[in-house]
Parts: sequence; structure tokens; C-alpha cells
Amino acid sequence: MKKLENEGRITVAKELKDILIKKGISPSYHRLKIYEYLMNNRIHPSADMIYADIIKLIPTLSKTTIYNTLKTFVGKGIVSSLTIEDNEIRYDADITFHAHFKCLNCNTVYDVGIDQLRSDKKLGMLKKIDGHLITEKHIYLKGICKKCQQH
Repeated sequence: MKKLENEGRITVAKELKDILIKKGISPSYHRLKIYEYLMNNRIHPSADMIYADIIKLIPTLSKTTIYNTLKTFVGKGIVSSLTIEDNEIRYDADITFHAHFKCLNCNTVYDVGIDQLRSDKKLGMLKKIDGHLITEKHIYLKGICKKCQQH
């Protein structure tokens, strides 16, 4: 069984490496680990959260490497940045069109299905509005999550 798990990790690592290469990003060890972290931790982490978790695996990692890598990933379109609050940027490896909900109590950011929010199913496909070219779409909702409501 251990061999199968290891083979699965190799396959995933190769897939992540291939994604980076296809986007013109050199697949360094640090970049692969940061991308793997984002793919495996769908918690919309900040750069500081990513650093705090990955530094345990890579003690030589710098915050500058985290910030530069995230900037590259966002620029190449494999990760999106979320500015839900003015002083807080979070990162999301899910680049499909969806909304985000931030709990004002625990600060957790959740993905929210966009179909629940709109009657016009074409919002995700909208390319222009009133002659203006749309390059990004963001929908942020804030409130109290269901976990916090139970306490």
C-alpha cells in the first residue's frame, strides 16, 4: 500500500510540475511546494499563513520567495488573489468563477456556489459590459458562517 501512495504523490507532483511548465513558470522546488500547498489547502490562505505552514518543511524558505511566487502565480493565472478586506490578501487555487463568503466572527473564507446568487447563468461568461472589457470578476459576501451560528 505504501508504494501506491508514493506513486500517487509522484503523479500529483508531475501534474503540478506540468501545469507550471505549461504556464511558462520554472518548476523550482519552492514553487512546487507552494503550489502543492495551495492545491491541498483550500482555505484561502494569506501569504503569512502559507509561510507559517511551509517553513516547517523548508526551513530556508523566505517570505520574499512566498510573495514573489504568489505574484508569479497570479500573473500567470494559475492562482487568484482575493482582497476581501483592504489590508488582507488571500490566495485561491480554484480559478473557476465562484463567489467567496467571509465569516466576520472566525475570519474563515469559504467558496460559495455562484448558481445560488444569480438568475442569469451567463454572469460567469460575461466578457463585456456597456462596451467595457471585463478582465476580472469578484463576488465577496460577508456574514456569520454556520459553524459560528451554532455557538
